[in-house]
This record gives sequence, C-alpha cells and structure tokens, in this order.
Amino acid sequence: MGRASARSTPSGAGWTPDLRRFGKPHYLAIVEAIAEDVRTGRLAARERLPPQRVLAARLDLNFTTVARGYVAAQARGLVESRVGQGTFVCDPARPARSAGAGAPRRHGAIDFSMNLPPEPDDPRLLARMQAGVAAIAEDLPNLLRYQGFGGTGADKEAGGLWLARRGVVAGHDRLLLCPGAHSALDAILGAVAQGGDVLCTEALTYAGIRALAAHRSLRLVGLPMDDEGLEPDAFAAACTKLAPKALYLNPTLQNPTTKTIRRARREAIIAVARRYGVAIVEDDAYGFVCPNPPPSFQQLAPEITYYVAGLAKCLGAGLRLAYLVAPSARAALPPASILRAATVMASPITTALATRWIADGTGEALLGFIRAESRARQAVAARLLPPALVRADPNGFHLWLSLPEGWTRSAFASQGRSAGLGVVASDAFCTAGPAPEAVRICLGGLAARAEVGQALEVLAHALGRSPTLASAYI
Repeated sequence: MGRASARSTPSGAGWTPDLRRFGKPHYLAIVEAIAEDVRTGRLAARERLPPQRVLAARLDLNFTTVARGYVAAQARGLVESRVGQGTFVCDPARPARSAGAGAPRRHGAIDFSMNLPPEPDDPRLLARMQAGVAAIAEDLPNLLRYQGFGGTGADKEAGGLWLARRGVVAGHDRLLLCPGAHSALDAILGAVAQGGDVLCTEALTYAGIRALAAHRSLRLVGLPMDDEGLEPDAFAAACTKLAPKALYLNPTLQNPTTKTIRRARREAIIAVARRYGVAIVEDDAYGFVCPNPPPSFQQLAPEITYYVAGLAKCLGAGLRLAYLVAPSARAALPPASILRAATVMASPITTALATRWIADGTGEALLGFIRAESRARQAVAARLLPPALVRADPNGFHLWLSLPEGWTRSAFASQGRSAGLGVVASDAFCTAGPAPEAVRICLGGLAARAEVGQALEVLAHALGRSPTLASAYI
C-alpha cells in the first residue's frame, strides 16, 4: 500500500504527484506536493484537482488518506472545496470562497465536537452585525461601568420581545439576564435543590448539566427514553421512589439525540410533575432554531417551570447571554441572589449588543441564516452518511450517529481524532446504564459547508470498513 507515481503532471485534472520525495506520511506529502506544484507553476490558480477517489486509485492509497490530505491542504489555504463542483487550487491574489457567496477563507481543522451554530458568511449580514458593534461602541464608557443586576428596563424589553417568539410571556420581576445559560442553570439548581437531593434527567442528556449537578453534589438520575424522549411512567415511578426536587429537560432538538418532545408527551410529563410537586427546568437552547417547535413547558406550565433561553445556539456562543424566566416573582429571588453573588452582572457590552440586534432585526436575520445553513448541512449529511445509523432533525446542526457492528465509540472517536476530526462519544451524555455505541457530530462552527461535507465523507468511508482496516491508513 502507498505506491506513488514517479512524477507530477502539470494538468489539474491529471495531477499525479510523486509523494516519495517528501519523506512524510502520505496525507502530509499530498499537502507538500500541492504547495510545491503551485509554487513551481505545475498547478495553476483555479485549476480543479482530481476527485479524491480518483487520486486515491492513481496513487494506490486509501480514500481516507487522500481526503485527509485535501482537508489539510484546505486548512493551509492552498485549495478550496466547492459543493457539487470539486476541489480547486486557490488564487493567492484572491481570498478563497466557500459555499456561501462572498465568504472569507476558513482555516483550521474540522471539529465536530463543539455544538456551535454555523457561522455567518454573508457579507451583508456580517456588515449588519458589525454595524451593531460599532453603534454600541459609541456608548462604550458607560458600558464599561458596573450596571444594575438583572439588566436594564430596555434590556428586559428586548429579552421579552425575543422570548415572545417562543410564546413565553414574562414580567420584568420574573425575568433575569444571565451571563450564559450555564450560570442560569447553576443558579436554578442552587435555588431548588441541596447537596444529596435528586435531579432527574433523561438517560442521555446534555453533558453540561452532568457537570453542574456534580458541582452541587446532586444525585443525577437518568430516566428511560423512547423515540419521543422521556417516558412519563418512568418519571412517575422515580417521583414515587426518589422524591426528586426537579426534572431537567432539553426538550427541543435535544442535545445529544436531536429528539423533540411532542406536545402530548409534554402535557403528560407536566401532569406527573404537578402531581408530585416537582419543578421543571427547561433548557430551551435549540427551541429558537426550530421554525415550528411545540409549545414550551413554560407556556404549558408556567407555575412550575424555570425556563432558560440562551443565545449561544441561535445567535452565537461568544455572546454569553441567557434569559431566565422564573415561575413567579418570589421564585426569581433565590436564583437572582446566587447569580448576583457569583457573577455580579451579565456583561453590559454583550447585553447591549444583544438588545440592539433584537431591536433592529439583526438577530432575526442571523437566526434565519443559521436555520437555512443548518438545513443545507443536514441535507449534505443525509446524502453522505448511512440513513439507518443517523438520527437527526433537518432543522438542527448536530446529529446522533449509532455505530455499525464492529465499531466501538472509543475506536470511532480515536479514528476521527487521527484524521483531524473531533466527535463526542456517548459517554459524555450518559446518566443511566451502559453508554450506547454512538457519537454526536456537530455540523456548525467555523468550517464552511464544503469542508463539512468533505469531512463527513471521510467518516462515512470509515463506517463502511472494519475498525482495524480503517485505522491502518492513519
């Protein structure tokens, strides 16, 4: 394995590099060959390189090795991938363009592990976002001072306007502005439970809530799930035996399984929570990404629901702002006290930016981009990955991949890391029973759509081979 041609041909489509002269692993030798042939003129700007499978056959290499070389070359800015067209040599005089018109060149490895929304690449949208930053900068001296806790009246008005998209109505006395969803969730847990108390979740749940529960010494109990999410009968049984203080749910486009709890199931869960006096902690991180989600638990049961809507998944993780709606003004006081002691206040700069984007429609435009790009990326994933193994929602930007027989989650994650592709094994989300042989894959973040497709093709190729055979080419 690994025979390479003795010479490089100048034609892009017929390019066949001699990898032996570089003395490096084959995928790195491909990168060096591209760089040298561009430098010497054997490869011209905008020339189309051979398809990965074609080059793999010419060089008697595994497809994964060639694909990894193309990904590494793109990370160095030597080539660019265009959806449905192929891989092209970059023009050093012009920035590369990704799948979106006017997109800047992207650099770096493809990381499928962090669950981030796709980053905007529309120049008009980027200009609009930057205009918002410039506008709040005019009031920068004021924004660098301490502000009143919980947000100004204008900030709460904007938050209320944003929450109204989900049918959530909250007076200012029940609404708190928090520096990110994690701080909001931590404050709620501190308000409703003490060390040793039981917090119920689904058997597979958001990794962050596991960390927060451990930090507060809560006993996390994972409950059985079906295709619609948490099973109400299992929740009722847990209430009878364990007397939990709260139930944590991420009920729309759930992280990690992508499941969305339908309205009837939500109502059944609420009936159990009311019967046993259990608070519901609703983490609506992805509810805004879904165009037509079911009504929130807060809408259906506002008197027992602590509702958290962070902006990380629907606008951008760096914004670090979340809206917390408590069941009542009185119920808002304990989490407010915890937040004030731990965080002092949400950043006035990011709060002002979020308020402006919501008021002037930039937030709406950014959310529209994230929705459209997420659907496009899910379509790419549906085309490349075996449908029998994938659970996904067309509106989300992550998917849940069950592994075929022979693969373990650790082996597949290791395979991904070896190829420069990060995935998250199911262990990070498991709260009950043995972890399934599955991984979560995020389709958003810095990578452009074409890069995501190229990386998914590498993973799809690995899925079609035995772990031993796949790893032999790394």
